[in-house]
Amino acid sequence: MSIIISAVQDFSLLAAIKLALLIAVGGGLLVLFRPLLRGCARAAVLVVKPKLSKEQRLQRRQMRDAVLLKRMLNRSDCDPSHAADLRAMAARA
Repeated sequence: MSIIISAVQDFSLLAAIKLALLIAVGGGLLVLFRPLLRGCARAAVLVVKPKLSKEQRLQRRQMRDAVLLKRMLNRSDCDPSHAADLRAMAARA
């Protein structure tokens, strides 16, 4: 607690102006280089998690749909007419 009090006592107007200028320059640089920083962030995300191709996305969607249909078919509370409809949908997918 005494460190904070001594820091506040030693705080002068010149130090406050320096701090404000430093914050303004830092904010200005962030605004100026925002597109570059955003592009670097997107590139880093793509390195960690690359985008899937159209074929891979289609296969993943079809697999998810097939699993969902199989799960719906395996439910015990499903009546026979719904099961037949689901089998027909699964055959088309």
